[in-house]
Amino acid sequence: MVNHVNFIWNIAESLRGPFKPSEYGSVVLPFTVLRRLDAVLADTKAEVLKVAPTVENAPDVLKQMKLTEASGHQFYNTSPFDFAKLVADPQDLRSNLSSYLAGFSENVSDIFERFEFSKTLDKLAEKNKLFAVTEKFAQADFHPRTVSNIQMGLVFEELIRWANERSNETAGDHYTPREVISLMVQLLFALDDDALTKPGVVRSIYDPTAGTGGMLSVADEYLRRLNPGIQLSLYGQDYNDASYAICKADMVIKGQDVDNIALGDTLTEDAFEDKKFDYGLSNPPFGVDWKDQRDTV
Repeated sequence: MVNHVNFIWNIAESLRGPFKPSEYGSVVLPFTVLRRLDAVLADTKAEVLKVAPTVENAPDVLKQMKLTEASGHQFYNTSPFDFAKLVADPQDLRSNLSSYLAGFSENVSDIFERFEFSKTLDKLAEKNKLFAVTEKFAQADFHPRTVSNIQMGLVFEELIRWANERSNETAGDHYTPREVISLMVQLLFALDDDALTKPGVVRSIYDPTAGTGGMLSVADEYLRRLNPGIQLSLYGQDYNDASYAICKADMVIKGQDVDNIALGDTLTEDAFEDKKFDYGLSNPPFGVDWKDQRDTV
């Protein structure tokens, strides 16, 4: 894990000058997600490209079903590009990246939209950094055979913390210190440890103000240390675009259901009002004025 984190940090440091340290996260976080998804989909890429033309005019539900079946995952990409092909054509890299991103299924493409990744790519291209960054990420082996979902999740969490430390703007609003989260998680599960260690345990956890997903991640780590065989579903919602993108990306990287993370104000548009969960934890943004939501709730 450390090697992968250091590798990505070195890419970030190469941005010094055109980008401020507080902006590094806007580059390396979405690129890390993109490279991971690229690696995850690599083994079934040929099958997806074979099926895509046959369902081009099919109803959306059937199209999605056939393409996810072909990919073997909850998401897919119908673009002929991958990282190897992208770096093989430096001249058209920016337009090819747009085409590649457009090929993703909607349930993961919104991650890059909320990251405003297109603006980042434009700036990288303008500053003559796009090819260098893409080429370096292409060298990273993020295939699941090399880096498991758990390991990749730890890498991404470290990058999130690293990015938050360099961004005074977001640290207080969207990031709870890990030490605080660890204490909350220990208190949450303190009375249930015996029950949670039994074989075949199935649990769900919900954070209605998920931020970048720190609480869900720490709870996930705690329970998997306690019981590696536990079946755990993580749910979260947040109304900040960047935080939502990071949280959803983290859950996708961990192999969680991509539909379990929602965007929106929990008070006015609860995405999970019809669901019940075994556990809930959150750090609500107490410093935010709730007068806009008061009439609704």
